[in-house]
Amino acid sequence: MTITCFIIDDEPPAIRVLERYIAQTPYLELIGSATNPLEGMQAIQSKQPQLLFLDINMPKLSGISLLRSLPTAPGVIFTTAYPEYALEGFELEAIDYLLKPFSLERFLKAVNKAMKLILPRDNSYPDTAFLALKSGKKLFRVAFDNILFLEAYGDYVKVYTAGEVLVTKTTLAQLEEGLPPTHFLRTHRSFIISLQHIKYLEGNFVLVGSHKVPIGRAFRESVLLRISRR
Repeated sequence: MTITCFIIDDEPPAIRVLERYIAQTPYLELIGSATNPLEGMQAIQSKQPQLLFLDINMPKLSGISLLRSLPTAPGVIFTTAYPEYALEGFELEAIDYLLKPFSLERFLKAVNKAMKLILPRDNSYPDTAFLALKSGKKLFRVAFDNILFLEAYGDYVKVYTAGEVLVTKTTLAQLEEGLPPTHFLRTHRSFIISLQHIKYLEGNFVLVGSHKVPIGRAFRESVLLRISRR
């Protein structure tokens, strides 16, 4: 599966960097670019890319103003040399925020976020809406809607539901592969939460049901972004 993308940046060297990175990423398809934000806005309305790499600080029309003016916007990854725009970018539901100059590794991290958010719109998940968990000698079917959060516990994972805690011998990464990314979010290297059961976020914790789940420093930006999108 591929994601169609478009670039708007007033600096041709910045466009060339993105073009090079996109060419090295087999699941991205570049369908155009523009150095003029007004021309770029017209192009994305006609071409309708799934993902937009958008510079913020541009003459005539900033990337933030451009995004606000679109009647329907694609997924957006902001690219800019100015870190002070990060919070405003996330408030506009940007997928990620790349601070120039950024590496291919950092670019791929942003694109992987985009894939999880964009591709499910066009590709439905299997009808199975549950996790199959072996706990002790029993095999449980745990509906996604009933899961509050998951916690890594040595060589095991604790799966917290509204009524019980199931302990299964597996890794958090293996269970994460079976969870729909539209409904679950990793907040810490040891925790994955259900977005639908979030009550509030305070400091470095998020309240899920009646449980306080920690937010790791490396995950804080993505947690704030996903919670603000809902």
